[in-house]
Amino acid sequence: MSEHGYGPGAERGPSDTNPGGNPPEHGSAEPATGATTARPEASSSPSPPGTDPYARPTGQQYAWAPPQAPAAPTYPGYGGHPGLAQEVAPAAVAPAPRRAGRLRLGVAGLVVGALVGGGAGAGVVTLLDDPATVGGSSAAAQSVVIQNPESATTATAAAAKAAPSVVTIYVASSNSSGSGSGVVLTDDGYVLTNNHVVAEAGDGGAVQVRTSDGTLYDASLVGTDPASDLAVVRLDGAEGLTPATFADSSEVQVGDVAVAIGAPLGLSNTVTDGIISATNRAVALGSTADDATAIDALQTDAAINPGNSGGALVNGAGEVIGINTAIATVASGVPGGQSQSGNIGVGFAIPGNHAQRIAEEIIQDGSATRAFLGVSARTAADDRNPDVGTGAEVVTVEPGSAAADAGIQAGDVITAVDDRPVTTSTELTAAVRSNAPGDEVGLTVRRGADTRTAEVTLGSTS
Repeated sequence: MSEHGYGPGAERGPSDTNPGGNPPEHGSAEPATGATTARPEASSSPSPPGTDPYARPTGQQYAWAPPQAPAAPTYPGYGGHPGLAQEVAPAAVAPAPRRAGRLRLGVAGLVVGALVGGGAGAGVVTLLDDPATVGGSSAAAQSVVIQNPESATTATAAAAKAAPSVVTIYVASSNSSGSGSGVVLTDDGYVLTNNHVVAEAGDGGAVQVRTSDGTLYDASLVGTDPASDLAVVRLDGAEGLTPATFADSSEVQVGDVAVAIGAPLGLSNTVTDGIISATNRAVALGSTADDATAIDALQTDAAINPGNSGGALVNGAGEVIGINTAIATVASGVPGGQSQSGNIGVGFAIPGNHAQRIAEEIIQDGSATRAFLGVSARTAADDRNPDVGTGAEVVTVEPGSAAADAGIQAGDVITAVDDRPVTTSTELTAAVRSNAPGDEVGLTVRRGADTRTAEVTLGSTS
């Protein structure tokens, strides 16, 4: 996967003022050296005999790649997806030939990418440019059954509970094919997944879904919300499916058990476990104003890889706490490090509460709404170190917006949303979008040498 992003010294972050979810918030701070991000994507078609499926051109950097699955239903493999966006000063963005970008994690040498298997999604930035195969054919579906209860672990029980509610999604179009994962919402066939998994379906692509018992269904796209990287599909003629049980993701704590279930590399019903490494992790995916996405993610060290995108991250009770969407990989060319394309223990999931709300709106209306503050912002950098953000500096305020009503002005620096610190414009966007329209939040605002608190009732945009 080659990474295409913004010019050196520029970093871009999504803005909550753009009704389309495309960030007008821009930041001027430069990203950490070698740090890039991208979403893992679907697996691609198999490599020609005698080639190294993991080979890629040297000297390239790779972006966020969401977990993905095989290129075609019969050839599981790696693929790519749009990369994470960066915060960038207005008009400082160079044209990107492919959707990729940089993610400001504050850790040098990390690349974050969407996890889609195969080639799902047009123009996506992939984790690996070259397709890879796994065993030459797709893995057969198999049920997770507890054979020896006396030796069962927490992961065993969680998998047995949740695996029947996780599916593998295949998308094919005239340009590409790939696969990812999904979570069953209703017994009659509504399934939640990532937008980047089914992006090709919007252009007349075909969607098929294989359930945990091996049954293959045709499916149709119900609706998408690119700003949240979420989508809903519906299986044709399905009945008696096992809906997932969702937990309250706001109660998730660092150190909690986390079990990831999905179809990495097209290997359906794959289960991995770990812990929750962090909560409220602001992550930006997408590299252009047209595909920028900011999520308020759960971070986990459970192994997730291309093909896991859209699959479930569950707690020890087998309840869904998040939808897996992206992973970090080691950036190419980082001193002392070697580029990697798969899991390195830094994965991200969209919190379940947010995913449920978006899914319900898509099922009911075909589209979703999100909280709207009404500002464009850029990262305010520390005078001594331009890589250190000190808040989100407001560039413009939309007339009549929630921010305008609260007295926010251009030049103000927002340093917190409620009790959550804000150091970059991406963090501001993620914090705002983690709320629902109509929610009341308190903004800590620095204006010159003074600091004050502004109470804001968030607006709504679709």
